[in-house]
Amino acid sequence: MKRHNRKPASDPQDLARLLVSRQRAGDAEGVAALYEPDAILDIGGGRLARGRDAIRGFYAKLVAAGPKFELGDQRPAIVNGDLALTSTRLANGTVTVEIARRQGDGTWLWAIDQPSILT
Repeated sequence: MKRHNRKPASDPQDLARLLVSRQRAGDAEGVAALYEPDAILDIGGGRLARGRDAIRGFYAKLVAAGPKFELGDQRPAIVNGDLALTSTRLANGTVTVEIARRQGDGTWLWAIDQPSILT
């Protein structure tokens, strides 16, 4: 597992790029580090991964299964104070929607992640 790309997100627009690069590198721990400790990730089928440990476990299984994420058409983040709405349209037509929060050190982490909304 590569851990060389553990740079924090200094802008909410960095999060999607970092997620894709870490997932492609097989770094589930690094992907989970992009989320707040108590974040929520929709993992499909009406199920939610709650907290960084559950999110790490989800991504570890995904990494082991082999599919690799691709960068999509990232929309400009909508920022309101310490909150940001991020979104990407993927090649298959699905859209991701996330809420990021600025941390005390100025970096950004996702608090809520809805990774696939069919359009």
